[in-house]
Amino acid sequence: MEYRNLGHTGIYVSELCLGAMMFGAWGEPDHDVSVAIIHRALDAGINFVDTADVYSQGESEIIVGKALVGRRDDVVLATKFHGPMDVAMGAPGGDPNRRGNSRRWVVQEVENSLRRLQTDWIDLYQVHRPDADTDDEETLSALTDLQRQGKIRAFGSSTFPASRMVEDQWIAERRGLGRFVTEQPPYSLLDRGIEREVLPVAEKYHLGVLSWSPLAGGWLSGRIRRDQGAPQTRRAQMMPARFDLSAPANQAKLDAVERFASLADEAGLSLVHLALAFVLQHPGVTTPIIGPRTMEQLESQLGAVDVRLTTDLLDRIDEIVAPGQTIGDDGNAYVTEALSNPWLRRRRTA
Repeated sequence: MEYRNLGHTGIYVSELCLGAMMFGAWGEPDHDVSVAIIHRALDAGINFVDTADVYSQGESEIIVGKALVGRRDDVVLATKFHGPMDVAMGAPGGDPNRRGNSRRWVVQEVENSLRRLQTDWIDLYQVHRPDADTDDEETLSALTDLQRQGKIRAFGSSTFPASRMVEDQWIAERRGLGRFVTEQPPYSLLDRGIEREVLPVAEKYHLGVLSWSPLAGGWLSGRIRRDQGAPQTRRAQMMPARFDLSAPANQAKLDAVERFASLADEAGLSLVHLALAFVLQHPGVTTPIIGPRTMEQLESQLGAVDVRLTTDLLDRIDEIVAPGQTIGDDGNAYVTEALSNPWLRRRRTA
């Protein structure tokens, strides 16, 4: 497995990153099984592990911490903050001070993550989503202080729009603060929206790109096909609307999946390998994050690092989903306030 510079930081990470989202209550509840999967990934050459405080409300970090006992020095460890830690994701209520990107929460939550991960430092600490209620200067200032204290080595963003990525680089330079060195956006054969602005901006500012959902939430796993009926994947159980085949957008996805599957068959590849190799081959992507729930899923993905797609194959992929295009909006995991708040686009009337 090859290793790549993480956003010109001098930290080298494997060309696949192991995502721990599906370890714990959200996926595999058995800690021993999850630890075994992590160990297998490390033994295969993966040295980069990504998790988040909100995954299974801290349980994922606990599992990763168990798995890295005795192996911590050989692993580049990333985690994230922002989501609510006192209520389930998407649930109403909760303490507004136990979420977000404020200095108060960043300083408090990094200590909680360090404890759960059983480590003295985090290699890459990431802002999981933008926060409309907190100035980014405050967040960057808090992260810079944590970096100077040695609690984190570097910091990055996740699912930020290109305009905000540029603004944050400007804030860091103008205020003499540390800067984001990575961005973690969605990217797959079905979701190519970041090719328009996010990837060019990342390349301009030498940001490492850790792309999530390279299998489009399971659509490109090979388990969702026209002849297999309603999807039975774990994600389909958790988010049924995203996999409702009666929805026109999902029918469009299924059409594209069938064409990609045929393309993979012609090339002698599995659909999983085609999907991962496509992401791996983009020069602006540092590493895609794979999120296996089982050992079988991990094994099916590891071999993608040895696949190289021909120019002809890449051209045929472009014919199915054009560069910069996205089918559906599942990858739109962050909606700006300009879209979510109707009163920012409507004049109030008496």
